[in-house]
Amino acid sequence: MSLLDGKVAVVTGAASGIGEGTVRRFVEEGARVVIADIQDGPGHQLAEELGPSTTYLHTDVSQEDDVRGAIQHAVGKWGKLDCIFNNAGFGGVSGPIEETDTAGYDATMAVLLRGVFLGIKHASAVMKQQRSGSIVSTASVAGLQAGFGPHVYSTAKAAVIHLTRSVSVELGPFGVRANAICPGIIVTNIFPAGIGVDNQSIKDAVRGRLGDAFAGIAPMQRAGLPLDIADAAAWLASDHSSYVTGQAITVDGGLTAGRDFADFVGRIAGAYGLTPEQFQQQIRTQG
Repeated sequence: MSLLDGKVAVVTGAASGIGEGTVRRFVEEGARVVIADIQDGPGHQLAEELGPSTTYLHTDVSQEDDVRGAIQHAVGKWGKLDCIFNNAGFGGVSGPIEETDTAGYDATMAVLLRGVFLGIKHASAVMKQQRSGSIVSTASVAGLQAGFGPHVYSTAKAAVIHLTRSVSVELGPFGVRANAICPGIIVTNIFPAGIGVDNQSIKDAVRGRLGDAFAGIAPMQRAGLPLDIADAAAWLASDHSSYVTGQAITVDGGLTAGRDFADFVGRIAGAYGLTPEQFQQQIRTQG
C-alpha cells in the first residue's frame, strides 16, 4: 500500500518547481491531485503526462473565487479533500525598505499570505465537515530568521508560520491538521526569475550553476531539490503524521542550525593572520 492511496489533494503553484515535484510525488504515492496554477501550458502538459490521477485548473491564489473553485473542483471530481498544499509563491518586491514599492508590497502579500489564507479558509470548511484533513503551507527559513529573503517575502512567510499555528488550534478538535514547511535553499526557477530570466533553456542552465554555487552553504553540502520538499509534504499529507499539527518543519540541510565551530575559529584566526591551530595554541597558552 502506498503512502497516499485514495487521498485527494489540491496543490497550488503546481506547474513547476516545488509544486510540480510534489504533484509527481503525490501521484506516485497513490493520490489524485488538482494541479492549480496560473501557468496554463505547463499545467496542462503535466496533467496530460500524469494521466487521470490529475486534473489542471487555472488558479490565481490571490483571487478568492479561483481558490474556492479549485477546492470545489477536487470535491466535485473525487468526492472529498484530504490535503491542500498552499505552495504558490514568488520572490516578490525587494530592495531597501525606503525604496519598497507599495503596489509591489500589495501584490507580494496577495500571493504569499492572502493566497495561503484563502486556501486554509476554503479547505477547512470542507475538512471540518469531513472531520479529517491535512493543510500544508509553504513558508521559508526566511520566515524564521532574517537575511534569507527580501523584507516583504520574509514578513509574509513569518505570517504563514503563525497563521498555521493559530489555525491548528481551531481545527485540531475536528481532526484537521495544519502545518508549514520551511524550505532552505531549494534550486527552482524562483532564482532565475528573480533576475529576469524568461527563456526556459537559460533557466535550466542557471539552475544548474546555482546548485553548484549553493552546495557549500548548508552543512549537508548540497543545495535542496524540489523532491526534498515534496517528500516532507507527502509525509504531512499522509496518515503517518496523524499526530503532527501546528508545526513549522524546516527542510534546509541544516542551514538554520548554526555554523560549524571549526569554521568560526578559522575565520577569527585568519583575522589575526594565524592558522586555526596556532590560534587555539595561543588561547591554551594564555589560559
